[in-house]
Amino acid sequence: FAVTVAAAGYGSGNRFYIDGVQAPTGTINEGSTYLFDQSDSSNSGHPLRFSTTPNGTHAGGVEYTTGVTYNGTPGNAGAYTQIVVAVGAPTLYYYCPNHSGMGGQANTP
Repeated sequence: FAVTVAAAGYGSGNRFYIDGVQAPTGTINEGSTYLFDQSDSSNSGHPLRFSTTPNGTHAGGVEYTTGVTYNGTPGNAGAYTQIVVAVGAPTLYYYCPNHSGMGGQANTP
């Protein structure tokens, strides 16, 4: 998935855009591998993380790390977040640990 960051509209903060769609609710299937490409310069300062809590650590949740790997620095060539979705994985939420309200939900059927 191509990840970019942009303002969501007048008076609102930045949001993650996944393949050009603002903070979509998506599906990542158990047993599959997904790569979130964060090489676009708009990702600078906005690492993509997962949590079992909407809005992650901003809402008192913790980072979900099972099967998750990171490469490089967001905003630079080759940067990505990858997840191998575990069997029995809970519903996940992607978020930016540096800025509240940027992410969305990733269902894990």
